[in-house]
Amino acid sequence: MLKKVTPLILVAAVAACSSPLDRRQANGTEDYVQAEQAPLLKIPAGLKTPPYNKEFDVPALGPKANATVYGKNLDIRPPLQVLPMAEGTHVEEGSDNIKIVVESIDNTVDLKQEIFSNLDGFLAQKGIAVRSRDFDKGNIETDWIESREVIESNMWGSDKVYLLRQRYRFDVETRPHGRTANIVIHLVEHEEFYDDKAQNVLLSGEDKQRYTIDMLNSAIAYISVKRDHAIQANRLKQTLGINVDLVTPEEGKAYWSAKAPYKQVWDRLRIVLPEMGFEIADMDSAKGLYFIKFDDNSGFWSSLWGEDKLALKEGSYRLLLEDGDTPEETKIFLRDAEDQPLSDEVVTNVYQSLSNLMKEERKLR
Repeated sequence: MLKKVTPLILVAAVAACSSPLDRRQANGTEDYVQAEQAPLLKIPAGLKTPPYNKEFDVPALGPKANATVYGKNLDIRPPLQVLPMAEGTHVEEGSDNIKIVVESIDNTVDLKQEIFSNLDGFLAQKGIAVRSRDFDKGNIETDWIESREVIESNMWGSDKVYLLRQRYRFDVETRPHGRTANIVIHLVEHEEFYDDKAQNVLLSGEDKQRYTIDMLNSAIAYISVKRDHAIQANRLKQTLGINVDLVTPEEGKAYWSAKAPYKQVWDRLRIVLPEMGFEIADMDSAKGLYFIKFDDNSGFWSSLWGEDKLALKEGSYRLLLEDGDTPEETKIFLRDAEDQPLSDEVVTNVYQSLSNLMKEERKLR
């Protein structure tokens, strides 16, 4: 049956190109494989043996060398390089594998869950089916990934196709502290067919590394895009205003309730406190503590709010942050230098100035 063709000139010919197997082999013959080593010159007795130039001597194979990799089995393609393009990633090369080390860029996000979500998204985007997924063990194993390439196209008959089938496994190992994790990829199965006939391909360690690096780079490129989006979203989130309420319990001291997660409130206070006339002397994010000093002679406060001034004595204070009743709430307590709560009157007076600056939207830097 005649195939549909749309060239300007119809040429009755068969178009052929090199197969993936051909492209990994050197052109020409492998006659050198049959070459025999020439014996050394026999020097007659009484004559001195001349010195030999050893510049072109072929070194002996090392103990770990694969003696079968020569001729058609020798891959002449240059090696691939791992590209840790994603934010917070770098490469660690071991004796047996290459792994990508991924560092956390957001303490509010579970790193292992982020990596798994990104790997799931990458496989879905590429249309790659998942054979097994075990979050607890930290691995995702793909189903067969098929790549077809037409080697010989015949307009009257069927094309000859080269088929590459592979399966991979991603291993994710998170460190106990949860701030870094490793991604390692393995080539689980590999098959090649030409014109529906299985090809007897001997994969060397370099072959497997080439395939796994190519797949790993594609996955890291996807993670890079997702991380860039997350970083941009976080920057935008930091510019949004945060509403703060004054809470005066019937029993206990007054405090402020910020309607945002802990880290977002912590980062915003680093900007707002100096604008209120406070100097940040020290801070401890693990304990949620800002050690601050108030100077009533702050020129910035007067220029910003005119005659409005904080009804607060000069001196040292502490600002304590605690998680609220929900993830979207953070409690803020103002205390004196001895870590004692201030009066409700003082907390109420400072509240309006704090609230105005906290809810103010900022430009994205």
